[in-house]
Amino acid sequence: MEQYHNLLKDILENGEERSDRTNTGTMSVFGRQLRFDLTKNFPAITTKKLAWRACVAELLWFLEGSSDERRLAEITHGTRDSSKSTIWTGNAQASYWKPKAKFDGDLGRVYGLQWREWDTHTTNICQEEPIYIDQIKQVIEGIKKDPFGRRHIVSAWNVAELNKMALPPCHVMFQFYVGNNNTLSCHMYQRSCDVFLGIPFNIASYALLTNMIAHVTGLQAKELVISTGDTHLYLDHIDQVKEQLNRQAFELPTLWLNPEVKNIDHFTIEDIKLENYVCHDAIKAKMAV
Repeated sequence: MEQYHNLLKDILENGEERSDRTNTGTMSVFGRQLRFDLTKNFPAITTKKLAWRACVAELLWFLEGSSDERRLAEITHGTRDSSKSTIWTGNAQASYWKPKAKFDGDLGRVYGLQWREWDTHTTNICQEEPIYIDQIKQVIEGIKKDPFGRRHIVSAWNVAELNKMALPPCHVMFQFYVGNNNTLSCHMYQRSCDVFLGIPFNIASYALLTNMIAHVTGLQAKELVISTGDTHLYLDHIDQVKEQLNRQAFELPTLWLNPEVKNIDHFTIEDIKLENYVCHDAIKAKMAV
């Protein structure tokens, strides 16, 4: 994870101070890239504790096609009780979004719905039902049928529905690439990057997704590439970043996926494990909403 630590240093040394939507203020650089080898270990940050269960739960929630924050609580904690928060609770309860929400916990047309139910805004003439595109199903079928195709892409940036989302997607799109030796790589573009809180989570999430897609298509996960747009540290995270940079990294862990699972929709949180994960203590920081 040296690349990640170098990115933190880059922003501290070269970032420009900017105002932002949350009125917190950031140090920001533009246009960076991170690359992670997935063939030997798993890129989970070790200089602070990764919220692994929350990361897995969120990805499974995306793959369910859900936009219900309370459903995410159910996957994460085993209950929908309001006392249990998630990484999306702040967005679900945000004052700018609450008047638009259709029910308590509704986040609108966010990631999961774009991945699994992209609205074509057309209807089936015979049944008068809306026609949706399941991008995850489509990309898996494409990898199997035409592995060297250049259209293995999933997009969450639905321009027509940005105003229907509690938060427009930060990780906008991703593309898969099948190598000659039956390997699978993923390139993700992220328009807005909270480097202290968000990026370690995003790295782990997309490394996991790449492994899961490889798993159900009979391939071997090879590389994760993340290209970033506005790449920033919030000003109230600077002290925490300096603390993290003073810590010595541990060896990276490995990922276990249940070999019995053959369908992307059949994974549960018990089918995904991070093995031999050794890390420093968590460093608390407030999420800007």
